[in-house]
Amino acid sequence: MDGNSSMSVESPLSCAHCGKPARLQCPKCIELKLPPAGASFCTQDCFKKSWNSHKSVHLKAKSNTPAEHEGWLYCLRKGQKRSPSLPYFDWTGTLRPYPISKIRLVPNGIEKPDWAIDGIPKVEPNSDFQNIVEIKTPELIERMRETCRIGREVLDAAARMIRPGVTTDEIDEVVHKTTIAAGGYPSTLNYHFFPKSCCTSVNEVICHGIPDARKLEEGDIVNVDVTVYYKGVHGDLNETYFVGEVDEATKQLVRCTYECLEKAISIVKPGVRFREVGDVISRHASMSGFSVVKSYCGHGIGELFHCAPNIPHYGKNKAVGVMKAGQIFTIEPMINAGVWRDRLWPDGWTAVTADGKRSAQFEHTLLVTETGVEVLTARLPSSPDVYPWLKK
Repeated sequence: MDGNSSMSVESPLSCAHCGKPARLQCPKCIELKLPPAGASFCTQDCFKKSWNSHKSVHLKAKSNTPAEHEGWLYCLRKGQKRSPSLPYFDWTGTLRPYPISKIRLVPNGIEKPDWAIDGIPKVEPNSDFQNIVEIKTPELIERMRETCRIGREVLDAAARMIRPGVTTDEIDEVVHKTTIAAGGYPSTLNYHFFPKSCCTSVNEVICHGIPDARKLEEGDIVNVDVTVYYKGVHGDLNETYFVGEVDEATKQLVRCTYECLEKAISIVKPGVRFREVGDVISRHASMSGFSVVKSYCGHGIGELFHCAPNIPHYGKNKAVGVMKAGQIFTIEPMINAGVWRDRLWPDGWTAVTADGKRSAQFEHTLLVTETGVEVLTARLPSSPDVYPWLKK
């Protein structure tokens, strides 16, 4: 603080360092519109001596973390470590992580996957279905239909929450409570130590964003990715939503991503090669001037959260195998406004675009039928009317 930037306080206050009457106020506190109490000093010398401790007030105010979020911590190392301060990282865009709340509890009566307690999947990594694409039995397919419908209803409940001023943690709370109310378990919760009940990916976040204390802002986009575990099976889906009014370029990105998924679904039927999905998606995205993320793919799903087949969304991929009736898998293209490359935040989960430009994603869980495809997570008549291109 120098003589030109400090401001005289109208009525005497106590110096935050020595307690003497003070008439100088920290200029940064004035800029952040913080109250004078605790930000006033009697001399430049007192201000300099208290700077190391006082500057934390600015960081806290910048995080816009309300009082009820005090004690929340930033996520580090796949949820196994937390930090009270913003981690250092060469951020690619304007978004920053915010503190996250404590892990949400699941009642004892809810059936849980094998990672619920200690964060480590036991059956999934060693299953034969990591290499062999399972043909589901009619009984298992029926359970999948039921679970996927619950997943759709949970995602729709989250969609109804989305507006400026809502935090992604509040969206997570709705996902958590709605899932449990239906008798399900939020599959992401403690999966490889993921600390939340859904993923919320804002703006330049491609996928696996962790719900936190940041408030959604006018013009943002946010993808909400929901997976429900119910009656021993998982149902997985996601959508990208507009927060208030967004710019035209963002609208084009989100619509193109939606269309990429629709075009990919339209070719699903017995005999189609898995690699063709990426060709269809890549062709449509590139025609619109967008790029396709290569690091994350669609996947098989059922009694396991992730299993074979692996379904890349980019063109000229080397995916092996053909579709057969009774298979269930996801297609979930991630489309970027700029380059396709991604980077990972220090939390070990949040994947962001390498150039900081926006990314959008849509996902469905699909059943290959004898004649084509059934979208198990399809939108319902009651689903929120949020996409202008779907209006009649």
